[in-house]
Amino acid sequence: MSLLDTRERKRASPTPPRAAAHPGLGQRIRAAKWSYLYLAPMAVLLLAFVVYPIFASFGYTFYRWNGIGAPGDYVGLANFRQILHDSIFWGAVGHTFVYAFVLVPVQLLLALALALVLNNPKLKFALFFRTVYFIPVVTSAAVVGVVIQLMLANFGDSAGSLLAKTGMTNGHIDWLGNPHTALAVIIAIGIWHTLGYNLVYFLAGLQTIPAELYEAAKLDGCGPVQSFFRITIPLLRQVGVVIVVLAFIGSFQVFDLVQVLTGGGPYFATEVVNTYIYHLAFGGSAGAAAEPDIGLASAASFLYGLLLIVFSALQVLALRGISRRRAAADQ
Repeated sequence: MSLLDTRERKRASPTPPRAAAHPGLGQRIRAAKWSYLYLAPMAVLLLAFVVYPIFASFGYTFYRWNGIGAPGDYVGLANFRQILHDSIFWGAVGHTFVYAFVLVPVQLLLALALALVLNNPKLKFALFFRTVYFIPVVTSAAVVGVVIQLMLANFGDSAGSLLAKTGMTNGHIDWLGNPHTALAVIIAIGIWHTLGYNLVYFLAGLQTIPAELYEAAKLDGCGPVQSFFRITIPLLRQVGVVIVVLAFIGSFQVFDLVQVLTGGGPYFATEVVNTYIYHLAFGGSAGAAAEPDIGLASAASFLYGLLLIVFSALQVLALRGISRRRAAADQ
């Protein structure tokens, strides 16, 4: 083959297209400028009422201060040492994690099951049932706590008296006054109270799955169970990761129900970290009077925040790893 033929062949061969240049950070920001403008009010509020108080309260961790006047009793890291050696604090951390690790799996399973039922196009009055299940979410947790506390009270026609009269229990049970049952009651109420959030999330995720996939699976001979595990679960995987993370973050913030129902008692059996911090900051702990200490409360809040950051990071990494392994296995 001559050199001339080789050159002609190179000219005739198509030139491969060049890869499009990756847009820089400035170009991406300019392209999404309206999105940043819409997010700006929320970002300002977040900085003013969340980020700034976190850093501002960090300075109080080095003082003994009851909240009156200017802090002047500098103690260095003594507040952190006291919190780290406080068994009540670690008990509150344990109760918070028990609350989260029991509530989240049970609640997510119930929410997913209800979402599958309510997403059925053949179900009549589906909108009514969705509203009914979401009503507890828009009801104040404090109001819910007061009403349930009266229902479980030791006097009058309470739920305990009704169960005793029907023979379902051997006498009256003090559900909120018994250290062995109080936390379980709070967990059960928490599952019911915030179920609507995850129900709506799962409903939104289910409605993004094309109905044609289920029809094609039915034609291929797949039953409801096979369709659930081969279509619903894989396509809900990304949404499910977000739901799990949000559910854990929300459960770690439990405060209202515990404060109204038990105040952290009896005998600190239901003390969670948020009620522990509240009692340190404003005085009183599980019904006992105590002097407020903003420094100790700030130290406990800071340590708990670090603990949640580490746990959230590990949770996201673990869920991403599981999703990647499942995606690789599906391929």
